[in-house]
Amino acid sequence: MSANKAARRRAKVPQTNYGFVRVATASPKIKVADCQYNAAQVIDVMAEAGKEGATVLVFPELNLTGYTCADLFHQRPLQQGALDALKTVTAASAKWFAGVVFVGIPLVVDEQLFNCAVAICRGQILGVVPKLFPPTYKEFYEARWFRSGAAAISREVVLNGQTVPFGTDLLFCATDVEDLVIGAEICEDLWTAVPPSSMHALHGATVLVNLSASNELIGKASYRRQLVSNQSARCIAAYLYSSCGVHESTTDVVFGGHCMIAENGAMLAESKRFRRDNVLLLADIDLERMHIDRVRTNSFGNSLLYLSLKREYRRIPFAAGKLVAPARLLREIEAHPFVPRGESQLRERCEEIFNIQVAALAKRLEHVNSTHVTVGVSGGLDSTLALLVMCKVADLIGWERSRIHAYTMPGFGTTKRTKRNAHALMEQLGVTVKEVDIRKMCIEEMVAVGHKPFGIDLTGLSLDQLMEQLVNLPPDCKDLAFENVQARMRTLILMNAGFTVGTGDLSELILGWCTYNADHMSGYNPNASIPKTLVKFLVRWAAGNEFEGPVRDTLMDIFNTEISPELLPTTKDGQIAQKTESVVGPYELHDFFIYYVLRFGMSPEKILYLASQAKFDAAYSDETIRRWLKVMITRFFSQQFKRSCLPDGPKVGSVSVSPRGDLRMPSDALATLWLKWAS
Repeated sequence: MSANKAARRRAKVPQTNYGFVRVATASPKIKVADCQYNAAQVIDVMAEAGKEGATVLVFPELNLTGYTCADLFHQRPLQQGALDALKTVTAASAKWFAGVVFVGIPLVVDEQLFNCAVAICRGQILGVVPKLFPPTYKEFYEARWFRSGAAAISREVVLNGQTVPFGTDLLFCATDVEDLVIGAEICEDLWTAVPPSSMHALHGATVLVNLSASNELIGKASYRRQLVSNQSARCIAAYLYSSCGVHESTTDVVFGGHCMIAENGAMLAESKRFRRDNVLLLADIDLERMHIDRVRTNSFGNSLLYLSLKREYRRIPFAAGKLVAPARLLREIEAHPFVPRGESQLRERCEEIFNIQVAALAKRLEHVNSTHVTVGVSGGLDSTLALLVMCKVADLIGWERSRIHAYTMPGFGTTKRTKRNAHALMEQLGVTVKEVDIRKMCIEEMVAVGHKPFGIDLTGLSLDQLMEQLVNLPPDCKDLAFENVQARMRTLILMNAGFTVGTGDLSELILGWCTYNADHMSGYNPNASIPKTLVKFLVRWAAGNEFEGPVRDTLMDIFNTEISPELLPTTKDGQIAQKTESVVGPYELHDFFIYYVLRFGMSPEKILYLASQAKFDAAYSDETIRRWLKVMITRFFSQQFKRSCLPDGPKVGSVSVSPRGDLRMPSDALATLWLKWAS
């Protein structure tokens, strides 16, 4: 058993739900106009969903009668049969389902027939929502039987001896689950220019349900999928969609039982269509994540003000019961949230990012109109990516690549492998190659300020003598000033030589893994908002798609080189001694933490829970994950002063730390609240 699995097995089930709510959509078998059979199928599915821990369950449009009953909707036996079936389902819900169930029935109110969604909770009817937009075009002829919900007169209706709210102005609000507010619409309502669900969301609904009977046509499933996904994105909400299945198919139309659960533009779960058994689709939605996005996106709430959309809603309370986050979520938690999983999507993402970098740097170089530009090339990932971008920029704006002055500046920790790769890459790309050995200059600098690295007196010491002593140092030696002198010397050389393009990435900036006024400073940094995990894949993508021959081979060797600033002495056999991830932690963990801290502002406790759900490349114990999360939070707060004076660089993704836009944070803020869990 891997450490990852062992840690998850040892982990206790959390005592909070962390904003997660399990929801479900269903498309059961039916018999058209056989209401008691349909009710029995609903109860079977409801019981199964209850066992799975669902809190919200949505059935298709008119599922207690069947959508295709046509003129039978005007028959009293069918209308009464629907009410009897509703009574049966309502009673069963008290036993089999602890949350809210939405079923569809035809309902006569004020001598008008409405196509309705009925909300049921634990043996009680919460309310009834009529369809606003019954379609009457092409194969649809609903206006023959049903009136729009806008035509309703009464605001209440008596069902099963219970007086319940009736209207399109209902929101169902959990009293014991934060942010769980449900708004309902029916089928065609979603396909209109301004869906009712948009209004529901603007007035607080975080979960939008749609009881549907959408028939199957060529290409319609794809369009339906886009509608659901896009509406969940526009409304920053979860959207639960359920459509009737193949047993509804009668006369001239065919139905596929298309069920979907989307959250803020992402499709969490989708059923296979045309199944002949009962369909139950489950997923865990994250209400906290949506709440954070709504609070941050001020244009969302401003829609009410600017478009004069504010209206009065009746809020129907219900108790969902105490919810806890499940031991295993029914949703994918990406271990590498900045890196798409599919190869085709990854190629597309890398190409887009690379083009953004090229376009941004091209604009800056055209503006400064320098005779040449400088960049430091170490043989590592970040400087390689920056150099590749610079070469494409030169090609784009008509420069000779020789105008790129690439410096490799070996120091006390430079290995033969990285030096070889740096030279090979520069020569293969056709840039101007320059090498400056910084060691003697660094010795002079340290002598000038009276620094004795590792306790070594440098007075009168030759370079060879110093190197001999450095090689014999213990492997865990540390001297921050010794590192900083080298980093600042390299930056001094580059900036004295011309306009300097920076190379540091987003992960380093957030962790403060850079030297102030050294590698964190430049004239422009095209890598500034690209996390380390994505830098690696960008280099690999460039090797496979943008460059050929020897360049490709060099890029792949760089891709496979261990990450290091190479500022501390090498081992006796000339290998890297200073391994970044051994000091600050694995970048795949830090990028995971960074995504949820900066993108969503989540608590450390929730991030630890999410990490227990993710499948990382390496195996990490729970203790290891906690340790590095504490390091990330501590460094994030303590190193803000470096980010407060960052040079310009393009925003590429949803997370950026530019002090001019995405991260306006005081340099002296304390991490106390964020570290309470660690005490």
